[in-house]
Amino acid sequence: MIETTERFLREIGERVGVDAVEEVHLFPPMRQGGVESGVAVVAANVPSQERHAVYSAHYRHTLKGSDRGKWEVEVTAEADAPLLAVDAVVRGVMKRAGEQFEPERISASSFRAILRDGGALRIAD
Repeated sequence: MIETTERFLREIGERVGVDAVEEVHLFPPMRQGGVESGVAVVAANVPSQERHAVYSAHYRHTLKGSDRGKWEVEVTAEADAPLLAVDAVVRGVMKRAGEQFEPERISASSFRAILRDGGALRIAD
């Protein structure tokens, strides 16, 4: 796992709560004009509810230029929905992006292991 991806996942964990994360759908990063950006859809447990909080997460990392090293992350609660609805959200993001790629699905246990082990675990589940 690359350092930027691990950093992004750590930010998500800090903002949503590591133990609350149920799954993360991590889209491939994009590089354009010296800036790398990435997107994830996150489902998190809401105590005593069957529904999950659905978050969108975005990062922007400046790789070149006068702002080199600048790191910005935004994690926004978008909705609450059953876990199955998260797949529909992910498909919608894919459709709007106009690309045929599958995001990496990171389960709750893999997410916690990645953060605990410092990225030593490969994304697989």
